[in-house]
Amino acid sequence: MPISVAFVDDHPILLEGLVSIYSGKDDLFISAQGENAVDALRIAEEHRPDVLVLDLNMPGDAIAAIEVIIRNYHSTRIIVFTAASNIDTAIRVLDLGVNGYVLKGSTARDLHEAIRIVHSGNTFITPGFATKVILSMKAAEMRRKTQVQKQLSAREEQIVRYLMMGKTNREIARMLDISEKTVKHYMTLLMQKLDARNRLEVVLAAQKLDVSPEFAGVDASVRFN
Repeated sequence: MPISVAFVDDHPILLEGLVSIYSGKDDLFISAQGENAVDALRIAEEHRPDVLVLDLNMPGDAIAAIEVIIRNYHSTRIIVFTAASNIDTAIRVLDLGVNGYVLKGSTARDLHEAIRIVHSGNTFITPGFATKVILSMKAAEMRRKTQVQKQLSAREEQIVRYLMMGKTNREIARMLDISEKTVKHYMTLLMQKLDARNRLEVVLAAQKLDVSPEFAGVDASVRFN
């Protein structure tokens, strides 16, 4: 079955060109076209295309439209097709849940491939630009990890390390010579700081932060009691 695709762009010549080029593809079906953010919302609601290809720089709030579509029309996957090669912009919309980010300097073959890849459930970013986006996201994640680590007190780090060794609250309290109630208090703080819901998520978050047990001779296998 052909992939249903809708295009939204406020440049008439470009829009006509897109429709003309991809109408001739056997694996695609052009279900709708529009010129602004309001059109994008209408198309998502009325046509439910498999893939919606839209520009960011068009009349209306494209970002807000993307948020609404992602929240309400789960069957429609979104490709941003834009001249905006700003990395922060790309990361912002990808974080919202956009499935593809294709620069307008790309070839018709690139966009066709992006449509197929996005429809299959994967993410597509213009080659070359993708490397810059990924490196920027990694750098941001490293800054976030460093910031969170700096927010942990020395006592919290001690407790995290014991948690990673599978110690219970009672065992941690005995090893640190503090009350079990105090350990529970620190656990609450850790869950808040690490955005965790339980002991396991605290451990997983700590592992992502590269916090590791530093007590020699202790079994580091994890158990949860």
